[in-house]
Amino acid sequence: MNDDYLDSAKKQFQYYKQLGDKTFAQLNDDALFWQFNQDSNSIAIIVSHLSGNMLSRWTDFLSTDGEKQWRNRDEEFEQQITSKQELVAKWEKGWDCLFHAINPLTAADLNRIIYIRNQGHTVLEAINRQLAHYPYHVGQIVMLGKMLAKDGWQSLSIPKGKSQAYNQNKFAQPKQNKHFTDDYLDNSTTQQSS
Repeated sequence: MNDDYLDSAKKQFQYYKQLGDKTFAQLNDDALFWQFNQDSNSIAIIVSHLSGNMLSRWTDFLSTDGEKQWRNRDEEFEQQITSKQELVAKWEKGWDCLFHAINPLTAADLNRIIYIRNQGHTVLEAINRQLAHYPYHVGQIVMLGKMLAKDGWQSLSIPKGKSQAYNQNKFAQPKQNKHFTDDYLDNSTTQQSS
């Protein structure tokens, strides 16, 4: 069961990464840097924060505190990224760090204790903590993307008004013993986990 948990967690991370990837693909550079006001975050700022968090939490995941001394969290919330290319590179760097750390984990690692700001977490708890944190911010990215793409937005889930047709299609198929994210993950993302 613990191996199933790790497989499920990896697929969840891949799924939320893909939501961000598909949002960035629909936006021009200006949209990525738009802020409602000085107290709100642009997509670029959210990416900067997520990448900073991932690099801090997942670098030397099993052996050092997840809040690294070199991290400057406050700086993550300043507009530092200047291009879409830089944004995607920062996004990929954070996710690469996460997958590099989580892919070799085994069921035996899940009860090990690691620390975040000197507070003990089992590895399982630390993974769950990030599985709550990252989707929170990816949801913000998607919401901003929908607003900024306006009528050009292509739905990342079941489009409005299409639920009945989607459900009819799903229930017309035999029951499937696979993870729900398998329908959403493309081959390139799935290969990253192997």
